[in-house]
Amino acid sequence: MVQLKTDTSIAAMRETGRVVARLLTSAREAAAVGVSPRDLDEVAREVLREAGAGSPFLDYQPHFAPTPFPAVICVSVNDAIVHGIPTTERLRDGDLVSIDAGATLNGWAGDSAISFVVGQARPEDTRLVDTAFAALDAGIAAAVVGNRIGDIAHAIGTVCRGAGYGIPEGFGGHGIGRSMHEDPGVPNEGRPGRGMPLRHGMVLAIEPMLTGGGVDDFYADRDGWTLRTSDGSRAAHAEHTVAITDEGPRILTAL
Repeated sequence: MVQLKTDTSIAAMRETGRVVARLLTSAREAAAVGVSPRDLDEVAREVLREAGAGSPFLDYQPHFAPTPFPAVICVSVNDAIVHGIPTTERLRDGDLVSIDAGATLNGWAGDSAISFVVGQARPEDTRLVDTAFAALDAGIAAAVVGNRIGDIAHAIGTVCRGAGYGIPEGFGGHGIGRSMHEDPGVPNEGRPGRGMPLRHGMVLAIEPMLTGGGVDDFYADRDGWTLRTSDGSRAAHAEHTVAITDEGPRILTAL
């Protein structure tokens, strides 16, 4: 069931979203050659502590996971698409990094993700990351009252497929509110004019995921969490929590 949020609730979620934005900004600033994903997780934990916020990621265990998630952020490197567990392996020059982060504050959740390259970026990686953010922008632009979920999905898919990239099958965005994952699901590919109508008060985590090799299939790493591209190509991930309002989409996880 979709839970519509009041304007007061959306304002509260905006405060949570600011924490997520600060967390991602701090982690991005700390990311450098020689820094480990676990170091970035420590940076993220400190931001949450300073804000008096909790983590919806830490100890989260969905049905597919063999163990609870051990960190407050996901750090996915190179061919890892999503759900990367932060390790002590140090980042190298040219690594493509995706950080997925969340926070809970005053009973409300926020969720956002960024992708970037550490050190010297290859042109093909820059294009992949830029396309992920372009797809996110397109999805947000379609998140208006009167449209449908399929319009968001179609906007994202058009950008990704138009650039020749793959879209991991079965993964996409979701509703968000009191918990990190709520109805409805928000696919990253679909037909316009289909699906649930968008209404004032819906809050969605819109999150394109792209694979550089153009294939849609993937596999789960031995840790049971990290999803990797089947062909070893690199991947990118971008996400914002967005409120649908009569005045247009409102990004809640921006600074």
